[in-house]
Amino acid sequence: MSDTAKHPSNGIKKDEQKQVFHSSSSEDTFNLASRIGKQLRGGEVILLIGELGSGKTLFAKGLARGLGVEDSQEVTSPSFTLVHQHLGRFKFYHVDLFRISSLDEIYQLGLEEIMIAKNVVAIEWAEKLGPLTPKNAIKVLFRNLGEGKRSITLLRE
Repeated sequence: MSDTAKHPSNGIKKDEQKQVFHSSSSEDTFNLASRIGKQLRGGEVILLIGELGSGKTLFAKGLARGLGVEDSQEVTSPSFTLVHQHLGRFKFYHVDLFRISSLDEIYQLGLEEIMIAKNVVAIEWAEKLGPLTPKNAIKVLFRNLGEGKRSITLLRE
C-alpha cells in the first residue's frame, strides 16, 4: 500500500475544500474509500466522476465496507439496474448513470426520494446529473495515472 493512501495525512495537498490522494493499487483505492465510509454520518451524496475503468465501482465497494455492509465484494456496478441498495450502518445506495441519456430518465429514477437524511448515496457518472446535482455533495474525481496508479480528488462544496 502506498504511504499516501495508508496515511492520508501524508502527501495530501489540502486547502479548505480539496484533498488529493494518490493510489498505487486497487487495494489503496478500496482502503481509502473504506476509511472515508467509516467517517460518514448519513445523509451524504458522493459523486463519483472519472473515465471508464478509473476506480469508481471499486471506490463504492470500499465505501460500502466502511459503512458496515457485510459483504462489500457483492457491491457491483448497477449499470443495467441503475440503483442497488445495501444495508450497513445506513442504507447505502449505489447508482450508475452510465446508460442514462436524459434528465427525464434521471427524474424517473426517484433519486430525490433516496437522498434523504440518513441514507448514503454514491453516484457513478454523476456529471450526467447536470442541474440536478445536489448542493453539498462530495465530488470524488478519478484520474488514471497509468500502471494501476490513480489520483483521487475529494471536493467538498
